[in-house]
Amino acid sequence: MRLTRRNFLIGGGAAAATIACTGVALAQRPQAFRGATSIDVEAQPISHLSTTDPDRSRFGALIFRSGVDLRSQVSAFGGFSGLWRSANGQDIIALADNAQLLKARVETSDGRLSGLSSPVLSPLILSNGVPLRRSRYYDTESFALAGNAAFVGVERNHAVIRFERTGAGTIIRGVPIPVPKELKDLPSNGGLEALGVAPQRSPLNGALVGLAEGGSGFILTGPRQGAFQMVLSGGYDVTDLAFLPDGDAVILERRFSLFGGFGCRLRRIDASALKFGARVDGETLYESEASHQVDNMEGLAIHREGGDVVLSLISDDNFSSLQKTLLLEFSLSG
Repeated sequence: MRLTRRNFLIGGGAAAATIACTGVALAQRPQAFRGATSIDVEAQPISHLSTTDPDRSRFGALIFRSGVDLRSQVSAFGGFSGLWRSANGQDIIALADNAQLLKARVETSDGRLSGLSSPVLSPLILSNGVPLRRSRYYDTESFALAGNAAFVGVERNHAVIRFERTGAGTIIRGVPIPVPKELKDLPSNGGLEALGVAPQRSPLNGALVGLAEGGSGFILTGPRQGAFQMVLSGGYDVTDLAFLPDGDAVILERRFSLFGGFGCRLRRIDASALKFGARVDGETLYESEASHQVDNMEGLAIHREGGDVVLSLISDDNFSSLQKTLLLEFSLSG
């Protein structure tokens, strides 16, 4: 059973599930704040990934570090489908589906995630002063930040919006950038779920790369622009991508089944494979099991801490009390 973005309800004690229609889901979406607003966010630590094997720490090529279950009484909190962490891991930005950003400091205790401090929700604003949520670009699904530029991928009216990032870290003045016709022709609810900026030393040399849910890929900037195709398997769809320091890409994928619930997978893509006309596949770094504490994992960020390459994942709770906003942290072994 294929999961339609944001639009499921789980009900009944026997794992029954219903996929809600798009119009209903959008009508129920909370409105974003009009300006930057401080909120309260509570965090419940997650000390182990597997509920049946709590002493296990290695999962495929990844080592589970820690996680938190984030909760807030603010109805506009949630729906996170894009993620960024600063080079030192201390700052976080999460993109929500309702055209707003969550900014916060990451708190740790004994090297483990313990919560967020100074969380602020802010609306995204176009250069003409119109909030993104009140424009045709209301359905925000993917996020990438590099230097003084931030990029937001939009579904339904498929687009990529470039924002400026000020010295104080504020993201302002969004302007759509040119995108290929093939991106515009994607299914309404099958647009860019993933955006990433390749490292300067990679073959793509700082290019912006996008991936749609169904695997359609685009090198959107730079001299090597063009389309490629991500090979999908196992019922998974693409939900995000981020680049490793060496230039390889990591793809986050998600699947949903009526009785199995949510699953997620991470695959590593060789930097040289991302090019015009290619069919792209990669090795599996991690695939969740039924006992793993995952939800609708949609955001991926990568940073380095000392000698560790750290992968952070965040889930989209669809603004539903039946789901969770999880922030999970792994180290890439080797």
